[in-house]
Amino acid sequence: MSFQPRIIQYAWVVPDLAEAARRWHAATGIGPFLVNRDLKLDEPRYRGAPSATRFSTAVAQHGEVQIELVEQHDDGPSAYRDTVPAGATGFHHVAFIAEDFAADLAHYTGQGFAVAADGLFGPMRYAYVDTSAALGHMIEIVEDKPAIRAFFAAVRKAAERWDRDPATLLRELG
Repeated sequence: MSFQPRIIQYAWVVPDLAEAARRWHAATGIGPFLVNRDLKLDEPRYRGAPSATRFSTAVAQHGEVQIELVEQHDDGPSAYRDTVPAGATGFHHVAFIAEDFAADLAHYTGQGFAVAADGLFGPMRYAYVDTSAALGHMIEIVEDKPAIRAFFAAVRKAAERWDRDPATLLRELG
């Protein structure tokens, strides 16, 4: 059986979450965006060294996939800045949920791809694999845990129930 993960998310780095969400809604009708400001990660690393990138995300469901917008708040080196310079908008990664996180990560590192960033988000492991030279973007591997499944279900439910009112386009979480 060949390795073929199911892509569940497409992500862009943007200079301003609110403005990017409004543009996505105007162009595609997508929404609402669930906003996580100043995400707190445990044991974050960038290129193997401890890091402390400050960033926020806005996530919306569009059919079977999520659209994620990422805004970095500092000027430090990061997986985001590796491919998208400050002040610019650019495609950053596709993501998939890994039932066997270690094996899926090894699939990429075994091909010589570097881990650009990794750590824990609560109990869930994540890793950005730098496939940008081969694919033009990174790949995010997200460990399959009940909390991430619940979050993704909440994003989908928000989209299904949304009344398309631009006043409720952005929904702040936590």
